[in-house]
Amino acid sequence: MRLDDRYVPYLQMAGLYHLARLNDRWFRLDEALVSAFVERWRPETHTFHMPFGECTITLQDVAYQLGLPVDGRYVSGCLSEFHIYIEGGRPAWVWFQELLGVIPPPSQVQKYAVNCSWFQETFGECPEDADEETVRRYARAYIMMLLGTQLFVDKSGNRIHIRWLPYVARLEELGTYSWGSAALAWLHRCMCRVANRHVVKLAGPLQLLQSWIFWRFPRSRPAGYETFSWPLASRWSGYNPSGSEKGPRVAMWRLRIDRLQDREFIWMPYSSPDVLQVLHPEVLEPRHMALWRSVTALIYFAVIEWHQIDRVLPQFGGVHPPPLSALNIDFLMSKDGRGGDRWFPSYLEKWHLYWDSRQESVLRFDVVADPGPLHEFLDWWSQHGKRFLSPDTQLGDPRAVPVPVEASQRGPGRVPDMDRPEDVPDRRRVERRMGVGTRRSQHEFRWPDHGMDDDHDAGPVRGGRRAQGGWARGHADRGDDDDHQHGPVGGGGSGAIAAAGTSTHDGGHGGEWYGTGMGDGADTGDAGLGSGPLGHYFVGVPADDQPEQGGTPWVIPGSQWSDFIGSETLVGDFGSPRFLEEISAIMQGDVTPRSGGQSSGTQAPLDVDLNEPPSSSGGQQFCLGGTPPSAFTAASQSVAGVAAALLHVAPPAQPALQEDGDDIEDEEPFIRRGQRARVARRCGTGSHLFR
Repeated sequence: MRLDDRYVPYLQMAGLYHLARLNDRWFRLDEALVSAFVERWRPETHTFHMPFGECTITLQDVAYQLGLPVDGRYVSGCLSEFHIYIEGGRPAWVWFQELLGVIPPPSQVQKYAVNCSWFQETFGECPEDADEETVRRYARAYIMMLLGTQLFVDKSGNRIHIRWLPYVARLEELGTYSWGSAALAWLHRCMCRVANRHVVKLAGPLQLLQSWIFWRFPRSRPAGYETFSWPLASRWSGYNPSGSEKGPRVAMWRLRIDRLQDREFIWMPYSSPDVLQVLHPEVLEPRHMALWRSVTALIYFAVIEWHQIDRVLPQFGGVHPPPLSALNIDFLMSKDGRGGDRWFPSYLEKWHLYWDSRQESVLRFDVVADPGPLHEFLDWWSQHGKRFLSPDTQLGDPRAVPVPVEASQRGPGRVPDMDRPEDVPDRRRVERRMGVGTRRSQHEFRWPDHGMDDDHDAGPVRGGRRAQGGWARGHADRGDDDDHQHGPVGGGGSGAIAAAGTSTHDGGHGGEWYGTGMGDGADTGDAGLGSGPLGHYFVGVPADDQPEQGGTPWVIPGSQWSDFIGSETLVGDFGSPRFLEEISAIMQGDVTPRSGGQSSGTQAPLDVDLNEPPSSSGGQQFCLGGTPPSAFTAASQSVAGVAAALLHVAPPAQPALQEDGDDIEDEEPFIRRGQRARVARRCGTGSHLFR
């Protein structure tokens, strides 16, 4: 869009006039050169890592290269919901029509961004007989295009966001904002993003980056551009780089950078007499110059970056000591305004306050005649810095270059005292695992290995039916409430394992036997199913290579089990042949005759009605969701195995309930329960460990 003379007063009030003049004398971007330098960018320090040390783009460079004001209010607010967050604001497109006098067609709009082509066609030429209000509308459109295409361009490069409506609504107040700090924040964020190898496009004010490279690195600047003008980036007006293949040129520039020496970087290029002759006096105002040396936040709406000039003191005339650890703001790297509009001065209030107190964070250090890195820094940098990117075969091994003598003659140096905020690392993955801020936040977080250890301590629960895929797994009850047994005995129920071994029961039949459940400690006799501290019976399970037999489980009477547990030789003989012989003898002494014949492939149906009221009081080993006592007829008991025939034995004796007038048991849920409560099957991913 052509710069009309009638726009100049509004651009001067906004502090954007020098940028608009630079827009008419722009130069093309050398993509190979810029790519080679962006490879050197390190997001953790916000600096370029060079063979001789660190360097970066500062607010001083933005002021000299683009002529933008660096002191002022932060550029922030909301993105689209102006009627909610701004006093006197309007809905987005209503305000757009009021300020610009026209609404773009839907085909020219993508969410809250308008195509640049529509702006150029609609506001390309201001009519000669336009009144003052029409000129203001065209000036607003020109400023929006200038900001959206030169300073804050995104990777699309052809759309203008409507976030600028609150700014162009008050043209007289545009000059109170720090456009330089916002532009630098956006450039830093774009370079941090492209440091990710999956990001292939680079956005932002790249002309600022290329002009900074030309001024700081004499070996990379084109020849024949010796005319100085303001702003300094206009020196390269008309530059047209080579159109040869990009890949080999990137490798060439990478090798040149790897061979750079300390003297081939200009630490203070703006102190030359040629620059002072064209310098605009506004740049030398004390409030702007002091801010160049401020360690503070750089803000552009949701984008927060850190102005870490403490790592590049030679660019301001100081010496370069070994630096302190860089501020970790990885968490802020994820904030880009997506996921819903907000009023960012409140959402990121802490970092906006740092900018408000920017004058208090100005570094004070000694200025020397020969700025540069110290000998101690070069020793440290040779050990810890990422100095070279080219292959060793191309590099010629410049690592043997000695430390220059003048580095040890610059005198002592130290990092200036400064107050820095706390690190804000990116912990989103850890917080998602912990369920912070979600509906699972009330659940206790358990690492997968802890959950696996718990299951391992509980042991393999193999009391259930055998399915086609293997033994059905039960859930080990590890709670403190030991007087409840979850699930039916021997029918897929749950319980902690007491012991495991091999049985010689029934004529040397090989198999496995497992203890089930933890009792309540009450002795109800040999005929009961509920005494002993570790359970009252063992259930025989055939081995994998043996046929499965129908019949009753191998039950250990409570009295014999207590005697066995009290044996002094239990610990020493556990798992020994003597131990197995004693177990076999105990079980053979109390086992009932097993029914002969091979069982069928399915279990015989129980001759009971699960909806029928229980004929006897429920025992303590049952709870809501377990098997009701009505499932035990006069001839049924738990069966171990895939398919066991229906047996008719006496139901287990239950302890008498204590009469308590204050504790009334409601039997309605037991009567109306139509089916057994199901437990979700465990998946193979380990997600059940976090429930």
